[in-house]
Amino acid sequence: QVQLIQSGESLVQAGGSLRISCALSGRSVTSWAMGWFRQSPGKEREFVTATAWNDNSSTYADSVRGRFTISGDSAKNTVYLQMNSLKPEDTAVYFCYLDAIGHRYWGQGTQVTVSS
Repeated sequence: QVQLIQSGESLVQAGGSLRISCALSGRSVTSWAMGWFRQSPGKEREFVTATAWNDNSSTYADSVRGRFTISGDSAKNTVYLQMNSLKPEDTAVYFCYLDAIGHRYWGQGTQVTVSS
């Protein structure tokens, strides 16, 4: 059984920074891809960023490129999303995901609110 446990909700002012996390628990995986989506009220879930176990590069949505960074700590089985220069339009529930063992697993979501 694979579980993704995300950090709690956060409130930050516009222009500020925030790091949210996603910890993998349960069975270990070898080949994987991980990333983040986000969903704002009344909008569809949108892609934010992704990375893969065998790829040194990461992919970012145009709206966050240069401001957000995905990284991982293999010792802690945790993936992070560092968010800088936050804007009110970044307010959303952020979901991490893991593609492994022929399945996509999702975290429970982290509410991020950016105040103007």
